[in-house]
Amino acid sequence: MSGLATSAAAPAPAPVRGTAVPRVLSIAGTDPTGGAGVQADLKSIGALGGYGMAVVTALVAQNTRGVREVHVPPVAFLTAQLDAVSDDVDIDAVKIGMLQSAEIIAAVREWLARARPPVTVLDPVMVATSGDRLLDPAAESALRGLCSDADLVTPNLAELAVLTGRAPAGTWTQALDDARSLARETGTTVLLKGGHLDGADCPDAIVAADGTVHEVAGVRVATRNTHGTGCSLSSAMATLRATGLTWTPALERAKAWLTGALAHADALRVGTGNGPIDHFHEQRGAASVSVRPWSARAWDAAATVRAAVDDLEFVCGLGDGTLARETFLRYLAQDAVYLGEYSRALARASALAPTSEEQAFWARAAESSIVEERRLHEAHLGSEAVTPARQTLAYTNHLHASARSYGELVAALLPCFWLYTDLGTRLAARRHDGHPYDDWLALYGDPAFATATARAIGIADAAAREAGPLERARMDAAFARSMAHEREFFARA
Repeated sequence: MSGLATSAAAPAPAPVRGTAVPRVLSIAGTDPTGGAGVQADLKSIGALGGYGMAVVTALVAQNTRGVREVHVPPVAFLTAQLDAVSDDVDIDAVKIGMLQSAEIIAAVREWLARARPPVTVLDPVMVATSGDRLLDPAAESALRGLCSDADLVTPNLAELAVLTGRAPAGTWTQALDDARSLARETGTTVLLKGGHLDGADCPDAIVAADGTVHEVAGVRVATRNTHGTGCSLSSAMATLRATGLTWTPALERAKAWLTGALAHADALRVGTGNGPIDHFHEQRGAASVSVRPWSARAWDAAATVRAAVDDLEFVCGLGDGTLARETFLRYLAQDAVYLGEYSRALARASALAPTSEEQAFWARAAESSIVEERRLHEAHLGSEAVTPARQTLAYTNHLHASARSYGELVAALLPCFWLYTDLGTRLAARRHDGHPYDDWLALYGDPAFATATARAIGIADAAAREAGPLERARMDAAFARSMAHEREFFARA
């Protein structure tokens, strides 16, 4: 987590009575395929240790490919649902999602004034994935008013633009300025989400009403299965706040969990469109850790990225020898820069390793990165200095940032072993006399390199067995991000 504080005298957030099993109410629409709305909220609440309840604002006929029809029950029935819950249950937190009209929003505001839940998180659903506005002007105005009643508002960039009356932000700096404006005008805290911006990084931030900003760095996971991500994050934040966490630690925990859920989304294989995330990946991982290794799950979760690497023109040309010489040299030049920083990360793993055997393994790997593999680069390139490309810096910065724990760092380092062994072994089968890149294929197709990779995998699995759910989620995220960086590294060439 990187912090950016614009006001050192920011007031501390109001204390929330933490509870071992927070009772969290979702007020939202439905999704019969289970990926978004109250179904996603209930999964998120349960995955993070809460007891979920749901009041339905709309019955939505939808699947992973889109919405077909919406049925909105009478407002009086919505009020009856809300009162039925609050008359009987002590509510620790409320998450509010889809509200279709000014009348519905007014009913929810009136209930909030009566029930006075300790925590209210508002996910202002206002803009469809297509970019179409979902609410009429009266409802948009009412939703702006509801922001002032919430403790946390979680708009995406399109929704933030509607709430502030500005053009959608195209940069993180502009988005931060918009979030400060909304927080100041409403007097509430804003969770700014950077997922819709371009780039390999995916930051989020907690923006307080006084302008204080706390950024939380993030991973952009390569998957199209992101359905319900906003619903899931907002309900996760409500649950974690109800346990007693303040907003920034809650976001750090929620973001690690959500990144793992995205990294495992492809393995669910739900629907033929934009599928859901894997809400229960932590529980599934904990239950299966003695049956199926962490590494196998992480490798399977990266199947889409691995397939994308296989399809790259660079990789295909490298395998059959048709790759242009200048393209290969451009790749090697950046790889030489990368290996210098990779060796530093390997040395850091050696310093963090819990056993002398693992310390020795990482130290040998660091030396190999400097000596053995660089020999290949110098044979082709010479020793001239190279300016690192954006993709190279992004990858190496990720490796160094992952060194906050041993398990996370090992997970971040593993794809450079595993993906290269996988490619080298398969591409080596295409070797022929006169292949222009035979030395590259020989290096990464070498059984000795495969042996080192197997040992790195075993170390990662051992670290995962010792890790708790949060650490495993960070390992998932680190591995997924490194795989994505590998793809971008090849694609740049």
